Amino acid sequence: MITGLAWDTPLGRDREAVWERLCAGDSGLAPVDSPHPLRNTHAAVIASVPYGTSPGARQRALAGRALRSAFADAGLSPTDPEVGLVLGTSFGASLDEAEPALHTWADDAAAGIGHPGTPMCVMTACSAGADALAVAHTLVRSGKRRVCVAGGADVVTEAKRLGHSALGTMSPTGLRAFDRAHDGMLLGEGAAFIVVEHPDSARERGARVYARLRGTGAANDAAGLTAPDPSGRAVVRAVERCLASAGLTPADIAVVNAHGTGTPLNDEVEAHSLRELFGDGGPLVFATKGAFGHSLGATGALEAVATVLALHHRRVPPVLGLCDPAAPLRLATGSPRPVGEGAGLSLTLGFGGFNTCLLFEGVRA
Repeated sequence: MITGLAWDTPLGRDREAVWERLCAGDSGLAPVDSPHPLRNTHAAVIASVPYGTSPGARQRALAGRALRSAFADAGLSPTDPEVGLVLGTSFGASLDEAEPALHTWADDAAAGIGHPGTPMCVMTACSAGADALAVAHTLVRSGKRRVCVAGGADVVTEAKRLGHSALGTMSPTGLRAFDRAHDGMLLGEGAAFIVVEHPDSARERGARVYARLRGTGAANDAAGLTAPDPSGRAVVRAVERCLASAGLTPADIAVVNAHGTGTPLNDEVEAHSLRELFGDGGPLVFATKGAFGHSLGATGALEAVATVLALHHRRVPPVLGLCDPAAPLRLATGSPRPVGEGAGLSLTLGFGGFNTCLLFEGVRA
């Protein structure tokens, strides 16, 4: 059961207010000064943790704020030793600042909210936030934990901006997922955490339930460090494993929150994979990176929250920047679109070939 939700985004921190801004077509992407030559200076940063200050401090601040909010939303104490923590990121601040270890930020974030345990730290590139939720689901489903708080946090840094500019994955014009004019991604930052709780525990506490995390699936391309396998076989396999773990079929899916980076190859592989899975028609597809930017290790967690909210409100925001669809999908264009009956998938495709799928099922009030 999902009994708590929290996010910290370039559009704000309040869960419902951010959702309404997404549906209104607002974007957090804006020019951000850099001393370096970049393909594009636009990024989606969070003003309340000023860009240009220590990336490590910003990472810890974002993680701590969102963790506290997730605990509070679920009516849990952050000092409860029985609650497990699973935190994901993609290098965090370690490309710009010396860190004692890649998990130090997670230890510090847990200590900062007063949690007495040692968190698990997941670093599977852009899939880290989603993989953290998959780990939490396994821990709760197996009975090893009754409650886990899981998700991801990541920050925009100069090293990441330079890296994506040099790789050519950064768009010189703007982020246009699934559009014929798509030419790359733009970076963003944020944090999101979800409380995954065993049904018995949720009932005993009388907890509010937003949705069920019913299934997870993952598969690796094993094709390269950055570009996905053009065949999309591993993407299809990840979704099929997710459906199987939930005991559902493609016909049971009403909506998909796509990875939607705006890079031509990623969009094409994802669109091809979804078409192979669902055929003509298929579920409604939306994507949020036009609003949030690509927040790397946090993106899977932010998109998981958006998927839960899409099921809760039975509508999705438009795909920003999408004017001339190049993909044969039922894409949410122009304005918010209603979501029919059925479950939701959140799909994340990371560097290193990490493909992760989460399946959420809404609950009736």
